[in-house]
Amino acid sequence: MSQLANQIAVVTGAGRGIGRAIALKFAAEGADVVVVSRTAENSEKVAAEIRALGRKAWALAVDVADSAAVSAAAEKILADCGKVDILVNNAGVTRDGLLMRMSDADWDTVIDTNLKGAFLVTKAFFRTFAKQRAGRIINITSVIGLIGNGGQCNYAASKAGLIGFTQSVAKELAGRGVTVNAIAPGFIETDMTAVLNDELKAGILKVIPMGKLGAADDIAHAALYLASPGARYVTGQVLTVDGGMVM
Repeated sequence: MSQLANQIAVVTGAGRGIGRAIALKFAAEGADVVVVSRTAENSEKVAAEIRALGRKAWALAVDVADSAAVSAAAEKILADCGKVDILVNNAGVTRDGLLMRMSDADWDTVIDTNLKGAFLVTKAFFRTFAKQRAGRIINITSVIGLIGNGGQCNYAASKAGLIGFTQSVAKELAGRGVTVNAIAPGFIETDMTAVLNDELKAGILKVIPMGKLGAADDIAHAALYLASPGARYVTGQVLTVDGGMVM
């Protein structure tokens, strides 16, 4: 039997990369999926892929850093779907640069999307999860939130903050039977890593014991585990999927 049969999943940042992989993995396991992306084009494209798997899909274009837009989207999702069983906060951006040269705008954009976005979306569905006394919330953080990285203080701060956010919400919802966990990907083959030159990639591979980059599907498998019945007693955890990089 499919692990996620009769469940509704909401995945932000699902228009490409890790978010798309998670959305498709959930659909393959029986879930109907709300695809949330910044652009309608990307949302619709992934929603069409999900429908081709025989599942229902809804496509929404939402800026997760916009409180009013998130509230409106949540109302629509609950009206259209009736419930939400799984929430994956994956939407994220980078604006890299050394601290001394980083603009306020680059700091705010990353914090607002990566951290505030997760706060707004989770808050929008919090009462629903609490009333259901069941559900899964999965936040996609990063190994950079655990170890930091030069030129990414805004990104590292947002992802480290997401870990603290995860653990705090896990404590608030544990008594309601809702689990809240985070996944910390290492270097994964996505649009973000595709722009790295060969020299940078070679340097990255040296610090990964397995000697290779991960795939978006590796993160999707981890998300499926945390969303599955088998993870019912796992909450407040950070699962690193990084080829051994930060063990």
